[in-house]
Amino acid sequence: MGLILEVNNLTKKFGGLTAVNDVNFEVERGEMLGLIGPNGAGKTTLFHLISGFEKPNSGSVFFDGVDITGKKPYQIVNQGMARTFQLVKSFRYLSLLDNIAVACLSPRGKEAFGSTGIDEAASSILSSVGLVDKARLPPVILPHGDLRKLEIGKALGTNPEMLLLDEPFSGLAHEEKEGITKLIKRLSDEGVTIFLTGHVLRELMTLVPRVIAMHQGRLIAEGPPEEVANNKIVLEAYLGRGGRFA
Repeated sequence: MGLILEVNNLTKKFGGLTAVNDVNFEVERGEMLGLIGPNGAGKTTLFHLISGFEKPNSGSVFFDGVDITGKKPYQIVNQGMARTFQLVKSFRYLSLLDNIAVACLSPRGKEAFGSTGIDEAASSILSSVGLVDKARLPPVILPHGDLRKLEIGKALGTNPEMLLLDEPFSGLAHEEKEGITKLIKRLSDEGVTIFLTGHVLRELMTLVPRVIAMHQGRLIAEGPPEEVANNKIVLEAYLGRGGRFA
């Protein structure tokens, strides 16, 4: 399959704080990888660096063999990497269909969907995330679980090869988490590379075959979920000395 993402010695400092500290890892094409860590570990900053929302102080990011270090988010999106955000962002008063259509109007989206028609493509994406029956509604009236699906749908409008999902289970009820889990699994089965982070460890750890863990800006463990969950350093980072997950 080959590598789709290579992160090399990535470091980001904010004044005297080192938020991401000499981080190295790789992601195989078609893989589903989880990123865990306690609050303040540097997970979202790492996502920002990979997706172009922050520039690193040092290190490099290669996507599909191309150096994307320091490139702007729209440039990275149009190379095939899209992301969602922990805080849901949408055009609140446009319809769901129009929200997706905006993403489909990106250069990469138009290349993929222009021949079939943008509205048709947007409708198909809404169907794939389970929102087609709400196509004419604005996001401002939707429950949080539907907004999470819309976030993923907008990312799909750019025809990504890889999705970065930042806290996709945050703030969701149990049934909503199940719906997002099924959607992520299906996207993975369809060949999209998935890299996701989250505080809701039960869903994340049962979803992914490999996990990397961060603490204080550094990677502290990597491996199968059960192995990482029982790693002494990871347990101490989350729970303090002598802690254990239930």
